[in-house]
Amino acid sequence: MANTDERRFEVLRAIVADYVSNQEPVGSKTIVERHNLGVSSATVRNDMAALEEEGYITQPHTSAGRIPTDKGYRLFVDKLSEIKPLSAAERRAITSFLDSGTDLDDVLRRSVRLLAQLTRQVAVVQYPMLTNAAVRHLEVVPLTPARLMLVLITDSGRVDQRTVDLGDVLTEESVLRLRTVLNGALAGRRLAEAAARVAELPEVAPGELRDSLTRICTVLIESLVDHPEERLVLGGTANLTRNVADFPGSLRQVLEALEEQVVVLKLLAAARNPGAVTVLIGEENEDEQMRSTSVVSIGYGRDDMLLGGMGIVGPTRMDYPGTIAAVRAVANYVGQILSGR
Repeated sequence: MANTDERRFEVLRAIVADYVSNQEPVGSKTIVERHNLGVSSATVRNDMAALEEEGYITQPHTSAGRIPTDKGYRLFVDKLSEIKPLSAAERRAITSFLDSGTDLDDVLRRSVRLLAQLTRQVAVVQYPMLTNAAVRHLEVVPLTPARLMLVLITDSGRVDQRTVDLGDVLTEESVLRLRTVLNGALAGRRLAEAAARVAELPEVAPGELRDSLTRICTVLIESLVDHPEERLVLGGTANLTRNVADFPGSLRQVLEALEEQVVVLKLLAAARNPGAVTVLIGEENEDEQMRSTSVVSIGYGRDDMLLGGMGIVGPTRMDYPGTIAAVRAVANYVGQILSGR
């Protein structure tokens, strides 16, 4: 029986491969001609009948071939024993393209553009989540003798700039002392912990710095505890229009859903661990407007720290092995780049 099951899965795999490639329902004769399964057309027809009865394939038209169902794609994805690795040239191209990003915004824009080009689908990248970030450095820049710019840099690559009017004139030596005190309290700490330390600083500050430090800390706490609405970068939306037939009557709904940031964030919510790919197929998508799509998502970050999510949205008829490989590779490089900044 195991041999029968394995052969039927090979028939399903052949149907998925041909349908993804040609967008045409697949018949038994085509499978025998194109795929070396070592069995007759009659055996393939019997296997297709069994696969159809079990809900893995369906017949879209009378006397036509078969196409995979959501359940069929799911079995195919679950049984992917290995993902075709990207070539050395592809990996070099990804590294070179992303390494030349100038800052966090540029890296994420490049990531979306690259993912959309590699997969020919809609790509989406979530900005690093502040809750997981730690302070890398606080730069204190004198704008005038009585005004400072604070540049807060996190280990996830975020840069937040604020200005502070001090009310008093500070010497260069006082600015240097402030910078030392602030970085001693902040560097390496998660944002919530850093906010608590900053709140305590004025109480222990030297008398001559207390007023200035109180004003600075008031502004800094806003940066540390203010969690703006999660930001997303989206690209390649036009790719969905290449094959409108993949979204019978629902392409407009999909495009409208992609404009809703909350919907897209929900799609990425399944990506909890860096390096772990999640595939949601058709009806598995919680949002009704997205049920003609598949979503391949992944968390990016370093080690066990999740910075954010990224992924692609496309029709259920997609090249799953190639898409998973591309999403995983880009996420891996983005995690490395942001960790090294």
